[in-house]
Amino acid sequence: MNKSDLKPICVFEQFARINEIPRPSKHEEKIVAYLVDFAKSHHLPVKVDKAGNVLISKPATKGYEDRKTLILQSHVDMVCEKLPDLDFDFQKDAIQTYVDGEWLKAKGTTLGADDGIGVAIELAVLDSNDIEHGPIECLFTTDEETGLTGADALEAGFMTGDMLINLDSEDEGQIFVSCAGGITTTAVFSFERENAPAEAAFLKVSVQGLTGGHSGDDINKKRANAIKLLARFLYFSQEKYGLQLSDFNAGKMHNAIPRHGHAVFAVSKEVKEKLKEDLKVFAEAVKDEFHVTEPAIQFSIEEAPAAKVLPKDVSRNFILCMQGVYNGVLTMCQDEAIAWLVETSSNVASVEMGEKDITVVASQRSNVMSNCTNMANTVKAVFELAGARVSQSDGYPAWKMNPNSELTKLAVEAYKNVFHKEPQVLGIHAGLECGLFSQRYPNLDMVSFGPTLRGVHSPDERLLIPTVQMVWDHLLEMLKNTPKR
Repeated sequence: MNKSDLKPICVFEQFARINEIPRPSKHEEKIVAYLVDFAKSHHLPVKVDKAGNVLISKPATKGYEDRKTLILQSHVDMVCEKLPDLDFDFQKDAIQTYVDGEWLKAKGTTLGADDGIGVAIELAVLDSNDIEHGPIECLFTTDEETGLTGADALEAGFMTGDMLINLDSEDEGQIFVSCAGGITTTAVFSFERENAPAEAAFLKVSVQGLTGGHSGDDINKKRANAIKLLARFLYFSQEKYGLQLSDFNAGKMHNAIPRHGHAVFAVSKEVKEKLKEDLKVFAEAVKDEFHVTEPAIQFSIEEAPAAKVLPKDVSRNFILCMQGVYNGVLTMCQDEAIAWLVETSSNVASVEMGEKDITVVASQRSNVMSNCTNMANTVKAVFELAGARVSQSDGYPAWKMNPNSELTKLAVEAYKNVFHKEPQVLGIHAGLECGLFSQRYPNLDMVSFGPTLRGVHSPDERLLIPTVQMVWDHLLEMLKNTPKR
């Protein structure tokens, strides 16, 4: 397969054009301008809000004027990651794509198919003259990747449609009907360092090689959390020997399961060899505990240079806190249709220790916002008991499944009509813009689907080419069968 074989041609042509336009998150001015020019050149109504969100409207084709207005939606920004040695400026340079078998890839950078392919599908619909459809509104949102701020800024009344199809999912054949909301909890422990006992020995314990993953979508997959593993060993050692922390750093991203980390602490010289033996025993137990999900896990312990330490009470309370703070799945969904889906969870994402404070970030998710608040408060209470100052984000709302969704029925029936098989109807334990839309437009009927993507947010991002045609055919069938008002 080569580029001339890409189908549908109308979609891939649009994708090629937008990949010439730089569109990093928070720098979407050029793609917004392009969309406005596109609408004007096609004589289509267009408007832009204060956040840069663009809405282009297209009237119904003849005979479809009595259909409900259908909104197609995707985000225009992309994650900008590249190989370390590649000379590439995401503010200026065009994405260079190539075909590798059935996959479309980029040369050393993210591909931008998340969610450029959704944008391309919308533009192809707007550009068409031979598609049967009712009234359409195409919504293009900004800054999805760094905080959903475009969707969050969307004001009531900006769009008028009754139904919305979000084109930002990553597995063809899956129709999403629910997503989690979330809250981020940040705890700060303050202290004045002091000298360790003169005869103290310093040890550094490290863990690495963990699988990690997305803190929502992968939270139920029994993957180890580097922070919690270090906390387990420190708690055990503190109870047995007594210790004072000097350093603890693990994890980086607020939405990722931490893959590695280390802790440095002072102990009596008499017990340092016992601690080394204890770690061997602990490591073997943990490897057995996670023998399926963490085949590459590695622990190490080595002597470290002397340094100032945390006061005993701060050190002890912090370790108690990190042992006690909740991490993992709290509850599964109650609705029978999605009973397999995680409802509520928490992930301890990062610990960063400075000279005078420790900052811990944890994220809570749920598709039931009352339980999301409960989970966030549970985590907050443990931090507060340990003496930390705690702040929480305003969060983003969940998208709760509508068991009577007319659009879901349409999406499923259209899929069966085209492919003669059942699609999967799913929820996702992660955030989608649909959650924010549901807050401003509580009666909006929504689904989410899209072509198959892999390696998103990395230079390994790739798009499975045949699935674009499948999504296109599915969408056209839905457009043709949009219900009457």
